Amino acid sequence: MENIGLVIIFWYGVLHAFGPDHLSAIADFSIGKNKKKTMLITTLFAFGHGMSLFIFAKILESYSISEKLLGYGDIISSLVILSIGFYLLFMVFSDRIQLKKHIHHGKEHIHIWFGKEHTHGNADTTSAFTIGALMGIGGVRGMLITLGAIEGQSVDFVMVLAFTLGVMSIFAAFGVVILYINQNLLNSKQNLKRVFATAGIVSVVVGSNMLLG
Repeated sequence: MENIGLVIIFWYGVLHAFGPDHLSAIADFSIGKNKKKTMLITTLFAFGHGMSLFIFAKILESYSISEKLLGYGDIISSLVILSIGFYLLFMVFSDRIQLKKHIHHGKEHIHIWFGKEHTHGNADTTSAFTIGALMGIGGVRGMLITLGAIEGQSVDFVMVLAFTLGVMSIFAAFGVVILYINQNLLNSKQNLKRVFATAGIVSVVVGSNMLLG
């Protein structure tokens, strides 16, 4: 039964990852990034999501928390997506998304960054982990319901790993789609603004629907 339970948790992670809020967040963080950065972002988002679910599920196992209070997790997830969407739209309309091309070892490279100056850092990968963790709060109820379907087992790290692998499989596949967009569409400032504006609008719509739903 234990192996069957892990399979159920894995497929719950797969289905969970298909949520429009998760795919919107991945797109928002991965657009404009190279292959290595895109895969790193999707991985960190998945691990942040899984660890958050693990921690909060363990808390809920020990303490009785009302359904109304659990509902605030969904509100947090909605506000996160909504905030990202408004942020992207602000960056687009304030002309703070930059694109620069240059030739390196005979190959054309495109650099995309936010702000007036080009800086290097790990802020986007750190943010991906943090956002994944915050959005994990909204998935705690679903995980506990799934656990109830496999004879009320206690949440352990192996279960969270199975869930995370399920989430990561979809995020990685979606990351390939984002890579295609990065390599084929983000070749001009105009296209760059269109893609980020579209991502921002989608995030606002998804976040609003979650908040009002």
